[in-house]
Amino acid sequence: MKPDLACYFGHYYMRRTKYTIILILLLISCRSYGQAGDSNRIVLGYPVYSQYLHNGLMINPAYAGTRDALSAALSYRMQWMGITDAPQLQTVSIHTPLKNDKVALGLNARFMQYGIAKSSSIYAIYAYNIRMGNGKLSFGLKAGVDMSNTNYNGLQGIDLSDPVLPDNGKLSYIFPNAGAGIYYFNNTIFAGAAVPSFLFYRSTGNGKTQAYHSFNEYDLIFSAGGLITFSPGFKFKPSALLDLSLHDAQKINQLDINGNFIIADLIWIGGSWRTTEQVIVGHLQVNIRQQLMIGFSYDYPAGRMNSYSKGSSEFVLRYEFGSKVSASNPRYF
Repeated sequence: MKPDLACYFGHYYMRRTKYTIILILLLISCRSYGQAGDSNRIVLGYPVYSQYLHNGLMINPAYAGTRDALSAALSYRMQWMGITDAPQLQTVSIHTPLKNDKVALGLNARFMQYGIAKSSSIYAIYAYNIRMGNGKLSFGLKAGVDMSNTNYNGLQGIDLSDPVLPDNGKLSYIFPNAGAGIYYFNNTIFAGAAVPSFLFYRSTGNGKTQAYHSFNEYDLIFSAGGLITFSPGFKFKPSALLDLSLHDAQKINQLDINGNFIIADLIWIGGSWRTTEQVIVGHLQVNIRQQLMIGFSYDYPAGRMNSYSKGSSEFVLRYEFGSKVSASNPRYF
Protein backbone atom coordinates (compact mmCIF):
# COMPACT_ATOMS: atom_id res chain seq x y z
CA MET A 1 0.00 0.00 0.00
CA LYS A 2 1.28 3.43 -0.93
CA PRO A 3 -0.75 5.97 1.05
CA ASP A 4 -0.68 9.60 -0.04
CA LEU A 5 0.53 12.37 2.27
CA ALA A 6 2.28 9.93 4.63
CA CYS A 7 5.57 10.48 2.82
CA TYR A 8 5.22 14.24 2.82
CA PHE A 9 4.25 14.80 6.42
CA GLY A 10 5.50 11.62 8.11
CA HIS A 11 8.64 13.18 9.59
CA TYR A 12 6.60 15.68 11.66
CA TYR A 13 5.26 12.99 13.97
CA MET A 14 7.69 10.11 13.69
CA ARG A 15 8.68 10.63 17.33
CA ARG A 16 5.14 10.12 18.67
CA THR A 17 5.25 6.67 20.21
CA LYS A 18 1.64 5.75 19.46
CA TYR A 19 2.20 6.02 15.71
CA THR A 20 5.91 5.36 15.35
CA ILE A 21 5.73 1.79 14.06
CA ILE A 22 2.80 2.54 11.74
CA LEU A 23 4.42 5.56 10.17
CA ILE A 24 7.77 3.84 9.74
CA LEU A 25 6.00 1.16 7.74
CA LEU A 26 4.08 3.73 5.72
CA LEU A 27 7.25 5.61 4.88
CA ILE A 28 9.06 2.43 3.90
CA SER A 29 6.42 1.60 1.31
CA CYS A 30 5.59 5.09 -0.02
CA ARG A 31 6.33 6.04 -3.60
CA SER A 32 8.54 9.10 -3.85
CA TYR A 33 7.40 11.29 -6.73
CA GLY A 34 9.58 13.76 -8.60
CA GLN A 35 13.10 14.95 -8.16
CA ALA A 36 14.94 14.64 -4.90
CA GLY A 37 14.75 17.71 -2.71
CA ASP A 38 11.30 18.87 -3.82
CA SER A 39 9.76 19.00 -0.34
CA ASN A 40 6.59 20.69 -1.66
CA ARG A 41 5.53 17.71 -3.73
CA ILE A 42 2.30 16.05 -2.66
CA VAL A 43 2.52 12.30 -3.05
CA LEU A 44 -0.53 10.62 -4.52
CA GLY A 45 -0.76 7.03 -3.32
CA TYR A 46 -1.79 4.08 -5.48
CA PRO A 47 -2.61 1.05 -3.37
CA VAL A 48 -1.21 -2.38 -3.99
CA TYR A 49 -3.93 -4.83 -5.02
CA SER A 50 -3.78 -8.58 -5.24
CA GLN A 51 -7.21 -9.10 -6.82
CA TYR A 52 -6.38 -7.19 -10.01
CA LEU A 53 -5.98 -10.68 -11.49
CA HIS A 54 -9.78 -10.98 -11.42
CA ASN A 55 -10.70 -7.33 -11.97
CA GLY A 56 -8.40 -5.67 -14.47
CA LEU A 57 -10.29 -2.38 -14.24
CA MET A 58 -8.38 -1.74 -11.01
CA ILE A 59 -5.19 -1.11 -12.97
CA ASN A 60 -6.21 -0.37 -16.58
CA PRO A 61 -9.20 1.63 -17.93
CA ALA A 62 -8.90 -0.17 -21.28
CA TYR A 63 -10.22 -3.30 -19.53
CA ALA A 64 -13.74 -1.80 -19.57
CA GLY A 65 -16.22 -3.86 -21.56
CA THR A 66 -13.93 -6.83 -22.14
CA ARG A 67 -16.16 -9.17 -20.13
CA ASP A 68 -18.98 -8.79 -22.72
CA ALA A 69 -21.42 -8.14 -19.89
CA LEU A 70 -22.43 -5.60 -17.28
CA SER A 71 -19.78 -6.60 -14.76
CA ALA A 72 -19.87 -5.30 -11.17
CA ALA A 73 -17.20 -6.04 -8.58
CA LEU A 74 -16.68 -5.21 -4.91
CA SER A 75 -13.41 -5.71 -3.07
CA TYR A 76 -12.24 -5.17 0.48
CA ARG A 77 -8.59 -5.19 1.52
CA MET A 78 -7.13 -5.21 5.02
CA GLN A 79 -3.49 -4.15 4.81
CA TRP A 80 -0.91 -5.07 7.45
CA MET A 81 -3.28 -6.90 9.78
CA GLY A 82 -2.29 -6.70 13.43
CA ILE A 83 -1.10 -3.08 13.23
CA THR A 84 -3.31 -0.42 14.83
CA ASP A 85 -4.84 2.01 12.30
CA ALA A 86 -3.40 0.11 9.36
CA PRO A 87 -4.91 0.89 5.95
CA GLN A 88 -8.28 -0.52 4.94
CA LEU A 89 -9.38 -0.26 1.33
CA GLN A 90 -12.76 -0.69 -0.36
CA THR A 91 -13.12 -0.68 -4.15
CA VAL A 92 -16.26 -0.63 -6.29
CA SER A 93 -16.13 -1.04 -10.05
CA ILE A 94 -18.69 -1.49 -12.80
CA HIS A 95 -18.26 -1.60 -16.57
CA THR A 96 -20.23 -2.69 -19.62
CA PRO A 97 -20.05 -2.67 -23.42
CA LEU A 98 -22.68 -0.63 -25.24
CA LYS A 99 -24.97 -1.91 -28.00
CA ASN A 100 -22.56 -1.20 -30.84
CA ASP A 101 -20.03 -3.50 -29.11
CA LYS A 102 -17.13 -1.12 -29.80
CA VAL A 103 -17.68 1.37 -27.01
CA ALA A 104 -17.68 0.56 -23.29
CA LEU A 105 -18.29 2.66 -20.21
CA GLY A 106 -17.26 2.11 -16.63
CA LEU A 107 -16.89 3.56 -13.14
CA ASN A 108 -14.22 2.85 -10.57
CA ALA A 109 -14.31 4.13 -6.98
CA ARG A 110 -11.80 3.58 -4.17
CA PHE A 111 -12.13 4.44 -0.47
CA MET A 112 -9.19 4.13 1.93
CA GLN A 113 -8.60 4.96 5.59
CA TYR A 114 -5.28 4.74 7.45
CA GLY A 115 -4.73 6.29 10.85
CA ILE A 116 -5.64 9.98 10.79
CA ALA A 117 -5.95 10.09 6.99
CA LYS A 118 -8.78 9.25 4.61
CA SER A 119 -8.70 9.23 0.85
CA SER A 120 -11.07 8.37 -1.96
CA SER A 121 -11.00 8.32 -5.74
CA ILE A 122 -13.85 8.29 -8.24
CA TYR A 123 -13.20 7.88 -11.97
CA ALA A 124 -15.47 7.58 -15.02
CA ILE A 125 -14.09 5.35 -17.77
CA TYR A 126 -14.48 5.25 -21.55
CA ALA A 127 -13.06 2.50 -23.77
CA TYR A 128 -13.09 1.83 -27.49
CA ASN A 129 -12.12 -1.54 -28.93
CA ILE A 130 -11.38 -2.89 -32.38
CA ARG A 131 -11.13 -6.48 -33.53
CA MET A 132 -7.69 -7.77 -34.46
CA GLY A 133 -7.74 -11.29 -35.82
CA ASN A 134 -9.27 -13.54 -33.19
CA GLY A 135 -8.79 -10.94 -30.43
CA LYS A 136 -9.60 -7.36 -29.49
CA LEU A 137 -7.50 -4.26 -28.95
CA SER A 138 -9.00 -1.77 -26.51
CA PHE A 139 -8.07 1.86 -25.78
CA GLY A 140 -9.25 3.34 -22.49
CA LEU A 141 -9.45 6.76 -20.86
CA LYS A 142 -10.42 7.67 -17.32
CA ALA A 143 -11.16 11.01 -15.68
CA GLY A 144 -12.14 11.87 -12.13
CA VAL A 145 -10.85 13.09 -8.79
CA ASP A 146 -8.58 11.95 -5.97
CA MET A 147 -9.66 13.32 -2.58
CA SER A 148 -7.68 13.30 0.65
CA ASN A 149 -8.33 14.47 4.19
CA THR A 150 -5.79 14.36 7.03
CA ASN A 151 -6.66 15.58 10.53
CA TYR A 152 -3.64 16.33 12.74
CA ASN A 153 -5.68 17.61 15.69
CA GLY A 154 -5.93 14.13 17.17
CA LEU A 155 -2.17 13.70 17.46
CA GLN A 156 -0.36 14.62 20.64
CA GLY A 157 2.74 16.77 20.35
CA ILE A 158 1.83 18.32 16.98
CA ASP A 159 2.60 22.03 16.75
CA LEU A 160 -0.32 23.44 14.74
CA SER A 161 1.54 26.74 14.34
CA ASP A 162 4.02 24.98 12.04
CA PRO A 163 3.86 26.86 8.70
CA VAL A 164 3.60 23.61 6.75
CA LEU A 165 0.18 22.94 8.33
CA PRO A 166 -3.03 24.97 7.89
CA ASP A 167 -4.33 26.91 10.88
CA ASN A 168 -7.10 24.43 11.71
CA GLY A 169 -4.76 21.42 11.66
CA LYS A 170 -6.59 19.76 8.77
CA LEU A 171 -5.38 19.14 5.25
CA SER A 172 -8.05 18.47 2.63
CA TYR A 173 -7.32 18.12 -1.06
CA ILE A 174 -9.33 17.51 -4.20
CA PHE A 175 -7.15 16.56 -7.16
CA PRO A 176 -8.74 16.31 -10.63
CA ASN A 177 -6.86 13.83 -12.76
CA ALA A 178 -6.97 11.55 -15.78
CA GLY A 179 -5.28 8.40 -17.03
CA ALA A 180 -5.21 6.08 -20.03
CA GLY A 181 -4.47 2.52 -21.03
CA ILE A 182 -4.28 0.01 -23.85
CA TYR A 183 -5.24 -3.68 -23.63
CA TYR A 184 -5.17 -6.63 -26.03
CA PHE A 185 -6.61 -10.09 -25.47
CA ASN A 186 -7.73 -13.22 -27.27
CA ASN A 187 -8.49 -16.75 -26.07
CA THR A 188 -4.90 -17.55 -25.08
CA ILE A 189 -2.98 -14.34 -24.25
CA PHE A 190 -3.44 -10.83 -22.90
CA ALA A 191 -1.24 -7.77 -22.52
CA GLY A 192 -1.84 -4.23 -21.33
CA ALA A 193 -0.17 -0.96 -20.38
CA ALA A 194 -1.57 1.99 -18.44
CA VAL A 195 -0.66 5.42 -17.10
CA PRO A 196 -2.60 5.94 -13.83
CA SER A 197 -2.19 9.75 -13.69
CA PHE A 198 -1.38 12.51 -16.15
CA LEU A 199 -1.34 15.31 -13.56
CA PHE A 200 0.80 15.89 -10.46
CA TYR A 201 0.50 18.34 -7.57
CA ARG A 202 2.75 20.39 -5.33
CA SER A 203 1.93 22.36 -2.19
CA THR A 204 2.11 26.16 -2.31
CA GLY A 205 1.50 26.58 1.46
CA ASN A 206 -1.43 26.70 3.88
CA GLY A 207 -3.24 23.80 2.24
CA LYS A 208 -3.15 25.22 -1.30
CA THR A 209 -1.91 23.22 -4.28
CA GLN A 210 -0.73 23.70 -7.84
CA ALA A 211 -1.23 21.19 -10.66
CA TYR A 212 1.39 20.46 -13.29
CA HIS A 213 2.24 17.88 -15.95
CA SER A 214 5.53 16.13 -16.62
CA PHE A 215 6.21 13.09 -18.84
CA ASN A 216 9.27 12.35 -16.70
CA GLU A 217 7.09 11.67 -13.67
CA TYR A 218 4.71 9.12 -15.16
CA ASP A 219 4.07 5.74 -13.63
CA LEU A 220 3.68 2.93 -16.17
CA ILE A 221 1.83 -0.27 -15.31
CA PHE A 222 2.40 -3.27 -17.60
CA SER A 223 0.58 -6.58 -17.36
CA ALA A 224 0.68 -9.70 -19.51
CA GLY A 225 -0.15 -13.37 -19.34
CA GLY A 226 -1.46 -16.41 -21.12
CA LEU A 227 -3.40 -19.64 -20.82
CA ILE A 228 -1.90 -23.13 -21.04
CA THR A 229 -4.45 -25.92 -21.50
CA PHE A 230 -3.37 -29.37 -20.28
CA SER A 231 -6.87 -30.86 -20.58
CA PRO A 232 -10.46 -29.52 -20.75
CA GLY A 233 -10.65 -29.65 -16.96
CA PHE A 234 -7.14 -28.49 -16.07
CA LYS A 235 -5.47 -25.26 -17.20
CA PHE A 236 -2.71 -22.96 -16.02
CA LYS A 237 -2.66 -19.16 -16.27
CA PRO A 238 0.77 -17.52 -15.79
CA SER A 239 0.97 -13.72 -15.70
CA ALA A 240 3.08 -10.82 -14.51
CA LEU A 241 2.65 -7.18 -13.50
CA LEU A 242 5.28 -4.45 -13.57
CA ASP A 243 4.80 -0.96 -12.10
CA LEU A 244 7.61 1.30 -13.29
CA SER A 245 8.30 4.86 -12.09
CA LEU A 246 9.85 7.12 -14.71
CA HIS A 247 10.20 9.88 -12.13
CA ASP A 248 12.55 7.89 -9.93
CA ALA A 249 15.30 6.68 -12.29
CA GLN A 250 13.08 3.91 -13.65
CA LYS A 251 12.49 2.51 -10.18
CA ILE A 252 10.34 -0.62 -10.03
CA ASN A 253 7.50 0.05 -7.59
CA GLN A 254 5.94 -3.36 -7.93
CA LEU A 255 6.80 -6.59 -9.71
CA ASP A 256 4.43 -9.56 -9.40
CA ILE A 257 4.95 -13.01 -10.90
CA ASN A 258 1.65 -14.91 -10.83
CA GLY A 259 0.41 -18.40 -11.54
CA ASN A 260 -3.10 -19.85 -11.21
CA PHE A 261 -4.34 -23.38 -11.80
CA ILE A 262 -7.89 -23.59 -13.15
CA ILE A 263 -9.79 -26.74 -12.23
CA ALA A 264 -12.94 -27.62 -14.17
CA ASP A 265 -13.44 -23.88 -14.87
CA LEU A 266 -14.88 -23.64 -11.35
CA ILE A 267 -11.93 -23.26 -8.97
CA TRP A 268 -8.88 -21.07 -9.49
CA ILE A 269 -6.04 -21.62 -7.06
CA GLY A 270 -2.52 -20.26 -7.18
CA GLY A 271 -0.13 -17.65 -5.93
CA SER A 272 2.13 -14.68 -6.60
CA TRP A 273 5.63 -13.60 -5.68
CA ARG A 274 5.83 -9.82 -5.16
CA THR A 275 9.56 -9.43 -5.50
CA THR A 276 9.74 -5.74 -4.62
CA GLU A 277 8.18 -6.28 -1.19
CA GLN A 278 9.17 -9.90 -0.55
CA VAL A 279 5.54 -10.93 -0.26
CA ILE A 280 4.04 -14.33 -1.06
CA VAL A 281 0.39 -14.13 -2.13
CA GLY A 282 -2.08 -17.02 -2.12
CA HIS A 283 -5.16 -16.85 -4.36
CA LEU A 284 -8.45 -18.73 -4.32
CA GLN A 285 -11.36 -18.01 -6.65
CA VAL A 286 -14.63 -19.96 -6.85
CA ASN A 287 -17.11 -19.54 -9.69
CA ILE A 288 -20.35 -20.32 -7.89
CA ARG A 289 -22.31 -19.74 -11.10
CA GLN A 290 -21.37 -18.51 -14.57
CA GLN A 291 -22.29 -14.99 -13.43
CA LEU A 292 -21.13 -15.08 -9.79
CA MET A 293 -17.55 -15.30 -8.53
CA ILE A 294 -16.04 -14.90 -5.07
CA GLY A 295 -12.32 -14.65 -4.43
CA PHE A 296 -9.86 -14.39 -1.57
CA SER A 297 -6.16 -13.62 -1.40
CA TYR A 298 -3.71 -13.53 1.48
CA ASP A 299 -0.38 -11.69 1.36
CA TYR A 300 2.29 -13.23 3.57
CA PRO A 301 5.19 -10.86 4.34
CA ALA A 302 8.35 -12.89 3.91
CA GLY A 303 10.63 -9.86 4.44
CA ARG A 304 11.10 -7.27 7.18
CA MET A 305 7.34 -6.62 7.54
CA ASN A 306 6.98 -10.11 9.04
CA SER A 307 8.06 -8.80 12.45
CA TYR A 308 5.24 -6.25 12.57
CA SER A 309 2.33 -7.53 10.52
CA LYS A 310 0.22 -10.66 10.20
CA GLY A 311 -0.07 -10.05 6.48
CA SER A 312 -2.80 -8.60 4.32
CA SER A 313 -6.05 -10.12 3.10
CA GLU A 314 -8.35 -9.16 0.26
CA PHE A 315 -11.86 -10.29 -0.70
CA VAL A 316 -13.60 -9.80 -4.03
CA LEU A 317 -17.16 -10.43 -5.22
CA ARG A 318 -18.07 -10.15 -8.91
CA TYR A 319 -21.46 -10.50 -10.56
CA GLU A 320 -22.14 -10.21 -14.27
CA PHE A 321 -25.57 -9.26 -15.57
CA GLY A 322 -26.67 -10.57 -18.97
CA SER A 323 -23.40 -12.43 -19.44
CA LYS A 324 -22.74 -13.91 -22.90
CA VAL A 325 -20.04 -16.17 -21.48
CA SER A 326 -21.15 -19.80 -21.49
CA ALA A 327 -19.86 -22.88 -19.71
CA SER A 328 -18.42 -24.10 -23.03
CA ASN A 329 -16.62 -20.78 -23.63
CA PRO A 330 -15.60 -19.25 -20.29
CA ARG A 331 -13.61 -16.00 -20.00
CA TYR A 332 -10.13 -16.28 -18.51
CA PHE A 333 -8.92 -12.67 -19.00
